[in-house]
Parts: sequence; structure tokens; C-alpha cells
Amino acid sequence: MLEMLEMEFMQRAWLAGLIMAIICPLIGSFLVLRRQSLIGDGLGHIAFAGVAGGALFNYSPVLSAAVATIIGALAIEVVRVKLADAAEMVLAIFFYTGMALAVIFTSMNKDGGFNLGSVLFGSLMTVSSSDLYIVAFLGLCTIIFVILFYRPLQYITFDEVSAKVAGLPVEKLNMLLAILTALTIALSMRIVGLLLVSAMMVIPVACALQTARSFSGTILQSICYGVIAVSLGLTLSYYANLAPGGTIVLMNTCFFGLSLLLGKKKTGQGAPPDKCCCCEEEEAKGED
Repeated sequence: MLEMLEMEFMQRAWLAGLIMAIICPLIGSFLVLRRQSLIGDGLGHIAFAGVAGGALFNYSPVLSAAVATIIGALAIEVVRVKLADAAEMVLAIFFYTGMALAVIFTSMNKDGGFNLGSVLFGSLMTVSSSDLYIVAFLGLCTIIFVILFYRPLQYITFDEVSAKVAGLPVEKLNMLLAILTALTIALSMRIVGLLLVSAMMVIPVACALQTARSFSGTILQSICYGVIAVSLGLTLSYYANLAPGGTIVLMNTCFFGLSLLLGKKKTGQGAPPDKCCCCEEEEAKGED
């Protein structure tokens, strides 16, 4: 263990992996409970189109992916609001559109210009110092955002309609959450890859849903699952010479299996409540 951490590239890999292990489940907790688990896959394909377009026009792949995913996330949010009953259909449309653009841009690029494998599956061992600074800044912004708007985000997650009636800035908060999700996916492609980043948002949260008894408990436990999976995945990938991104995701999957066996969730007990405390307070006021 100590031998592994003596190398500078492994130190950067550990720090970047641990930061992503915190912010991915942190954002994913809100997405999963809002039935938006597949948004990571949809934005991942849009980010792929951004990378391919950036390579075609000689722009930075990370910057072009970030711009593409932000535009895609905002467009998904706008369409989702207008077609609230067809959220999965909206995600599927953006999913296929992003893939189609990626295929077209890749076919137009005769000179190559980007490493397809590192984009799709990540390259954690090649994380640079600048990449680490950017990921750390994103992580700090995400944590501050959740701390400042925790109660409104919790309210929106469980009952968006009631949150609007209560006067909360639902549309603005949804847009900010969409932007943070887009940036997380765009920057995570250098770490676990576009095909695996959605798993980092969903699987730790799925594990926590089996064992947690509250909304805050779900967030904290999902982060713990993510951190442990990254730590074990990086260690195993280093000594067994395996792909870090895939190993980390498989560790998360193993934890999900264990959480099903050991979880306290029995006939609804142990799961996050159907309503948050904000909703219950509003209902109490209405009864009075």
C-alpha cells in the first residue's frame, strides 16, 4: 500500500478518485430519488459527441465535452419540464442524438486527434496536476452547493409541485443541479470514462438505499460506499494490473450485492421516507 503511494501518478490517481467518489454519489442521490438514474448515460453520450467535435475542430476535448454536456443538460431539463410525464423518453432521445453526433464527428475526423479508449473507459493513471486541480475545484463547488441548498433540494427531490407552491426557486435549482451534473460527467471522463461515470452516480446510492433509514443517511452512506469502492478498486487494479475504472465499478457492484444481503430494508423499513420533513411541515400547516 505504502509502496503504491510513493509514486506521484498514483497519489494524483488516489486524490482524483476519492474526490469523484464523493461528488458522484452526492449528486447521484438527488438524481436517483427523482427517477433520473439514466441521465448520466444520456449526458455521457452528449459528452462523447463534444469530445469528437472538439477533436474535429482542434479544441480541447475536456472543454468541448463540458460545453456540450452543459448545453445538453439544460436542454434536457427544459424539455423534461414541458414533458413531465415522458421523462424517460426525453432522456432516450438525447441519448441517441448524442451517440449519432459522436459517430458523425468521428467519421468526419480523418486525422484522429483523441484517444477513444481513454474517453470511454478513463485513464486514471494519467491524471495530471491540472486535472486534479479542476476536479478538486468542482468537488468544492458541489459540496458548497449541496450544503447551502440542502433543504430546498430535499424538498424538490420528494415533491417538486409542493416546492413550487411553497415559493422555492425550483427551476433555478434544477438548472444548477443539471449544470453540476454535466460538469461532473465531463470531467470524470478522464478518471473512470464516459461509459462508467453514470455507474459511480447510481450504484453507491443504490447500495445506500438498502441500508439507510433517512435521506441524509442515504447521502452519507452512498459517499462511504463510493470511497471504499475507489480505494479497494485502485489497490486491486494496481497490483493485479487491471483497468482502474472497470475495477472500481465492479467493486461498487459487489457492494450492492452485499447491501442486498445485509440491508435493513424489510417491507419498506430502512428506506428513505416517501416525504421529507419540509413536505410534512407544509401538510401540517394546510390541516391547521
